[in-house]
Amino acid sequence: MSEYDGLAAWLRLTLIPGIGGETQRKLLAAFGSPGAVFAAGPIATRSVAASRADLLFDTDNREAIASAIAWAELPGNHILPLDHPDYPPGLLQIPDPPNLLYVKGDPSLLRRRALAVVGSRNATPQGVQTAETFAKALAAHGLCIVSGLALGIDAAAHRGALAAKGATVAVIGTGADRIYPARNRELALTIAERGAIVSEFPLGTPVLASNFPRRNRIISGLAQGVLVVEAAPESGSLITARLAGEQGREVFAIPGSIHSPVARGCHQLIKQGAKLVETASDILEELGNAPCTDLPAASVPQADGLRDAVNPEKRAILEALGHDPCTLDELLIRTSLGADRLLPELLALELSGQIASLAGNRYQRLV
Repeated sequence: MSEYDGLAAWLRLTLIPGIGGETQRKLLAAFGSPGAVFAAGPIATRSVAASRADLLFDTDNREAIASAIAWAELPGNHILPLDHPDYPPGLLQIPDPPNLLYVKGDPSLLRRRALAVVGSRNATPQGVQTAETFAKALAAHGLCIVSGLALGIDAAAHRGALAAKGATVAVIGTGADRIYPARNRELALTIAERGAIVSEFPLGTPVLASNFPRRNRIISGLAQGVLVVEAAPESGSLITARLAGEQGREVFAIPGSIHSPVARGCHQLIKQGAKLVETASDILEELGNAPCTDLPAASVPQADGLRDAVNPEKRAILEALGHDPCTLDELLIRTSLGADRLLPELLALELSGQIASLAGNRYQRLV
């Protein structure tokens, strides 16, 4: 059988609606290859797939197969069946590996030592900076950063890896020919050029909420460990962390304020045994990489921000802010500054990148 025929058989098997991954793997275990499945015929396959065996032979998906093969022939596009030599070994270790991967970019990155970095879509400015800082440092020390291309922490992790000229892989919940969310279009194009975008879903698959929890097992499966930066108690990132634990991967979490909703998921993970992370070296040492002394001691600079704020009023505002979001009314009380003095200083601190303004007339310190 030619390589073309082999890929066509894999596509024929995986593009049949109603025949899920588990049934596909049972058929492969029974008959050895997709080609052998179809050569066996309806009667033989019925012993494995029961009534769904008829779908194998009654479904006409030739047009979808031709479209997928044409897509794979474009520069930078790849389709990796389960038996392909470039199929990532990490996914072969998980209970339900995807039977087919669509890859846009460099498939060799899927075999690299990797860390998944995930977290809230509604991340705080400090959380975004933390994710980007950690990803940049870890990518600079050779780890491929894997995430899900979502807004917030995911996007920050990809940006950090790219800023370090390191490797990054985005696992998505749509077809590999679609970009979601649209706001990350430029980032996705850069990842496709300098990293890899991966999906198990057929080309053209739209945004479906049920697909995103499924893609999470691939994010954790590609990595040696998962770092959760920020997560609310019901965050999808906790699904990724749970899957990582089930797959035998390390789970790391960055703690936050006890008052922050997006820190509670991380605190929950730490209570359940996740490793509390304060430095990038914590992760490298746990994964067996050589410890390093030139990584950030924490997510963002701590004391330097106060030293840089020479103006006593700016220093007082930063001290009053602490590291939790704070309303304007609370700042007026804590600093004893009038609004006419406080507002210009807040604007100056925001323009200098030392604080960020949030919804609800709140402010958060970034230094």
